[in-house]
Amino acid sequence: MLIRFSVENFLSFSDRQKFSMLPGKGSLKADHKTSKLNGISVLKTAVLFGANASGKSNLIKAIDFGKKMVLRGNKPEKPIDYQKFRLDKQSNINDSRIEYEIQHKGKNYAYGFIFNNELIKEEWLYEIGAKKEIKIFERNFSNKEIFDLNYILQKLKKEEEKQFLRFIAKGTPNNQLFLTEIRTRKVRENVSKIDDLLNVIDWFQNSLKVIFPDDKYNEGLKFELKQDVELLTTFEEFLSYFDTGIDGVCLEKVDSENIDIPKPLLEKIREDLLSKKSENIRASIISKGNTTYFLSVKNDDIVTEKFMTKHKVKNANNPEKFDTSDESDGTNRIMDFIPLLMDLLKGDNVFIIDEMERSLHPNLIYDLLDLFLSKSTGINSQLILASHESSLLTQKLLRKDEIWFAVKDNYGASRLHSLEEYNVRFDKEIRKDYLLGRFKAIPRIGNRNKLTVINK
Repeated sequence: MLIRFSVENFLSFSDRQKFSMLPGKGSLKADHKTSKLNGISVLKTAVLFGANASGKSNLIKAIDFGKKMVLRGNKPEKPIDYQKFRLDKQSNINDSRIEYEIQHKGKNYAYGFIFNNELIKEEWLYEIGAKKEIKIFERNFSNKEIFDLNYILQKLKKEEEKQFLRFIAKGTPNNQLFLTEIRTRKVRENVSKIDDLLNVIDWFQNSLKVIFPDDKYNEGLKFELKQDVELLTTFEEFLSYFDTGIDGVCLEKVDSENIDIPKPLLEKIREDLLSKKSENIRASIISKGNTTYFLSVKNDDIVTEKFMTKHKVKNANNPEKFDTSDESDGTNRIMDFIPLLMDLLKGDNVFIIDEMERSLHPNLIYDLLDLFLSKSTGINSQLILASHESSLLTQKLLRKDEIWFAVKDNYGASRLHSLEEYNVRFDKEIRKDYLLGRFKAIPRIGNRNKLTVINK
């Protein structure tokens, strides 16, 4: 679970801005909060509103950037590829900063780093609670790099383990995160009692999912449907629930020579699937627009299947099969989100989604959010959206502390604030006030009389 996220000097963010999932003082909709963990409870959902170019997507890009830095790392001797805030000359000189506060594996953590294009200046991990914090490690680069690993080293009894951990720390490149080195250098196999480090890495790898408008989530689930009746039933129940008009789904065998995929790519996939390295790979997925193909191995041969929908036919017993490219964008969008909903309701997932409402009717996006909140009692997952859909701006659906706004100041810097900061009654409808500009996060449209060309 995400507790808080802060960002500074990154894309449109200049001064440090904080996005918080900590509940405010309100007592309504108590089921939107998780049970306290070491004194800290968090909200299960939040929606960020704002005008175009206000910084909504940049906040999500910042969250995703930190994830990629931990999991993928940075190439040796290469600059750290990101953009500082460009509308203040001082920002070119200043460092950037990202920090996550999270809940995972029964603990609360604060993990962050200060950086620029050349190096990681600072990196830290603390275990945090309502009243105390424990420094797990700290890294500081001044004239030389200094690692404080005392908390972990005190737990280790074997000298060779201590030496190995010190070696990894000393060998961490200046442009690389220590957590990335822990993940990629087989530290788990050689050092015990580093559960706190592994917990945080696991959160980035297995809990945090960042989804941008053109991303597809968990396409592999569509392949699993043919082998799991319960999974297929759930998927088709969701299709019916969302009124898609689809009666079922299936995988249809096709000739790979006839699909619109470059031949070199197909040959490379075949080689990978048939090699020994692919023993644990069940299928390779190719998405072409709204069409999804699965290539899998059967009897030492490659089988190509296409994901298709089924529709009832009047005066006929057998359904008509549709290529998913023949379905509407909205229907395909729903099919993309069904695996997401299923994983959300399993628990221990944090989904951060940009423009989830794209191609969806306002009633559908409203119901998606309401469905998650109504079915997540006792489930610790989070759904965080950046959206333009003003129909979500209602206290019938969301608490005040679940509604956030992104605005830009006069110098183009993005700033974040919550509806919790406003004196708004719990029973007041807020959509109209938002569209009238009370919460600032709307476009500032200019004077049309100054459009000189069209006024001639």
